[in-house]
Amino acid sequence: MTQPIALTVEAGLRAEQDLLAAVCAGEQEFGLLFWQPSDRALVMPRRLSRLPGFEAASQASAASGWPVLLRETGGEPVPQSAATINLALVYAPPRSEGDQGRIETAYRRLCDPICELLTELGGNASLGEIEGAFCDGRFNVNLDGRKMVGTAQRWRQSKGGQRPVGLVHGALLLDDERESMVAAVNCFNQVCGLEQRVRAESHIALHEKFAAADALERLDSLYRQMLAKVMAV
Repeated sequence: MTQPIALTVEAGLRAEQDLLAAVCAGEQEFGLLFWQPSDRALVMPRRLSRLPGFEAASQASAASGWPVLLRETGGEPVPQSAATINLALVYAPPRSEGDQGRIETAYRRLCDPICELLTELGGNASLGEIEGAFCDGRFNVNLDGRKMVGTAQRWRQSKGGQRPVGLVHGALLLDDERESMVAAVNCFNQVCGLEQRVRAESHIALHEKFAAADALERLDSLYRQMLAKVMAV
């Protein structure tokens, strides 16, 4: 069985950036990382740190057991804990693909294997926004109409600027910690003066519906099959 690497949230975010740097430098053809937090944090894009209420909201979040960390990808506040599995896919698209549609194609390459897994398990998989979900987006991976995976991406140029390299990230809710996660997001948003409020019932954890003991092993296989086809072009 594929086991995710246990890392603090800070170390996990750093490992993703290191993987992106390695592929950009040509040290690796691609990167695939599964990691599971060994602590808890509320992770959000760096742009939120410029808001007037950020410092007070960060202090309130830390006091409630959810210290704030900043990430390089976009989106909104996302709670990270041992209930989460992070999937990081790093690759350079074939030159034949060009830049048009690069962002959407990258999301599809991250999301389609997860949807395939959910379908194999007997679930109803879909992509799209879910009202009341934290860090909502049209490339959420949803199980039976509730958000299970949030996604984001960031692009850099490879060494010498010859081609773009993407870091495409998914945060998969493996176990049910929805209530405390939603409370953490709502606490931060309220103190920071952000209007968004999220709801626990808008989310679902994989293990709430399926035991899926070999889910990560299957995902690893699906991603590697996909990457082999991409790299062969």
